[in-house]
Amino acid sequence: MDRKRYAPNRNQPRPWWLLLAWVWLTLVPLLASGCELNQPKIYRVGILSGLEIFSATVDGFKAGMTELGYIEGQNIIYDVHQISFDQEAYQQILQHFVTDRVDLIVAITTKAALEAKAATAGTDIPVIFAIATIEGVGLVNSVREPGGNITGVRLPGPDLSLKRFEVMHELLPQARRIWIPYQRNYPTVADQLAALYPAAEATGITLLEVPATSAAELAADLAARATPDDPGMDAILFLGEPLNATEDAFAVIARFAAQHRVPIGGSTMSLDGYEAVFDVRINNFAAGQQVAFLADKILRGTAPGSIPVLSAESYLEINYRMTERLGLTVPGGLLKQADRIIR
Repeated sequence: MDRKRYAPNRNQPRPWWLLLAWVWLTLVPLLASGCELNQPKIYRVGILSGLEIFSATVDGFKAGMTELGYIEGQNIIYDVHQISFDQEAYQQILQHFVTDRVDLIVAITTKAALEAKAATAGTDIPVIFAIATIEGVGLVNSVREPGGNITGVRLPGPDLSLKRFEVMHELLPQARRIWIPYQRNYPTVADQLAALYPAAEATGITLLEVPATSAAELAADLAARATPDDPGMDAILFLGEPLNATEDAFAVIARFAAQHRVPIGGSTMSLDGYEAVFDVRINNFAAGQQVAFLADKILRGTAPGSIPVLSAESYLEINYRMTERLGLTVPGGLLKQADRIIR
């Protein structure tokens, strides 16, 4: 039996569903690719605040980023850790940031910044510091060219400490002994003291340095100095360092100062209504906004080490209410210099 051979009819149209399938398979990958291209990048920022009192700096940073178009939860995510002076905790948190490959690390305080620089060595993770002293600590190469993966907003530590000394001398011209407690071996202290000693010698004032590691050590020093008739000092002055910003240390100092009516300068903390008579400090919120300006430049592709370091602006606050309580006369010129007066 002969078998008929059938040749395909090349003029016969292909089924419509085959054409539709071909179009679908061709377009779907292209559409998916286009959707991915339109997805905004979500930046991840690790924030380490070396002292809880600098929460306003974190708030200022977030507010500044929002103004620049970085909306939390939409195109930016923050991983915030606020720790009171604890070097081991700093290192653990920073290692977490590095392992997590965050896009940026913000480190607040000098010690936190130094640890962040060490933790990111050999990586391409940029670091921005805030409220950090750069003099004599090896944090940056220079103000104009910080170098490496780091830049930030410096704390003018020696300048602030010298201004605090000058204000204290103007408020208490008769004071001859100023007690200065600070965290032992903290990297920013030496430069601050170096700024104070020439001024102290010129005014005949003795600086009573008390390096310590705890509130208990401060309490022991105060107890050893005081007698029923003499507290062993005429005033207390705080430097830019972490010990006196802790609640335990300030409580020890404030109780002693209240008992002996010794004026404190350089703090915003309070214990049972006993406060410092003045402070010269930076605007923490504004410093955070400055950090946001730097972060935007880095996230847009500028190398951090090529961005000049910014300086936080300082301002003078006079606690007039406290000066009245201690019977101090505030010179009119000093009141005119004040950016804020607490009455």
